[in-house]
Amino acid sequence: MSTFSSTSSSTPSGQSAVTVLGLGPMGRCLARAFLDAGLRTTVWNRTPGRDRELLERGATGAPSAGEAVAASPLTVVCVVNYDAADAVLRDDAVTAAAKGRTVVNLSADTPDRARSTAQWAAGHGIRYLDGAIMTPTTTIGTPAAVFLHSGPAELYREHRPVLDALGGSHTHLSEEIGRAAAYDVALLDVFWTAMTGFAHALAIARAEGITAGELAPFTQGIAAILPPIFEQYARALDDGDFSGDDNPLTSAASSMAHIAHTSESHGIDAGVMRAAGELARRAIDDGHGADGFVRVAELLGRAAPFTPPAPLTPLTPLSQGTPRPTR
Repeated sequence: MSTFSSTSSSTPSGQSAVTVLGLGPMGRCLARAFLDAGLRTTVWNRTPGRDRELLERGATGAPSAGEAVAASPLTVVCVVNYDAADAVLRDDAVTAAAKGRTVVNLSADTPDRARSTAQWAAGHGIRYLDGAIMTPTTTIGTPAAVFLHSGPAELYREHRPVLDALGGSHTHLSEEIGRAAAYDVALLDVFWTAMTGFAHALAIARAEGITAGELAPFTQGIAAILPPIFEQYARALDDGDFSGDDNPLTSAASSMAHIAHTSESHGIDAGVMRAAGELARRAIDDGHGADGFVRVAELLGRAAPFTPPAPLTPLTPLSQGTPRPTR
């Protein structure tokens, strides 16, 4: 176990610049990035033994979560979900240690959980930011990493120099604490729906005697057309333009029916495609058969109408004189 050494960060003598709670694959990568940036880093994990490599790199291992939080002005939490995060943060010793300090929670969960945790933190004198990591472990500490943050803008600005050590882009979305989690859930909806579609496509292909390797190159063409379609549909939904001149819902529903039929002819579960087709059919039955597929977003959103966000708090760019972690 190492002792604190001097670094480029400005922290009181004997303190580390940042603490990382949770040393799963992502948590270890976060801690590694802080260390690589020359930041004194304290680490803790509920299951012992995961800090060995980090200690060899110069991290300080804390015997308890409370002592880990007390070691730094900033604590980054990265665990599987908010149940796990709350189990750590709401321990009496940890809560007491966190009072007056900043917690950045990069665990994944729902917007409502982010809001409830922020409310709890405020009630215990803990300064709180929520965040989401939108890229895999291999990107952490590199320009490819993407982080989203929400919460008090001034607090974000204060800790931005340390967070920059994680690499990539950092975007403060809003002072509304649930905003980062909302982006996270929406974007992961795209990812996991796409991955489910890909898994289903592979099953159909193999049932028809096509290997996964034979199909894969052709999926690149499908993937390539999606970004402009996403942009077009986003503009259309915001503008209320549901025109389906190029690909009406009736055509989409027919295509999805073919996929479901082929799946079921091989005994492959077509539940996901049947559900998608049912959404299209509902819109058609509502008289929107000539509309584009974006009409489905409007249909789904009727249960929760769009509420315009509050204006974002302007962020002052960090000045050239602001100390930043060395890379």
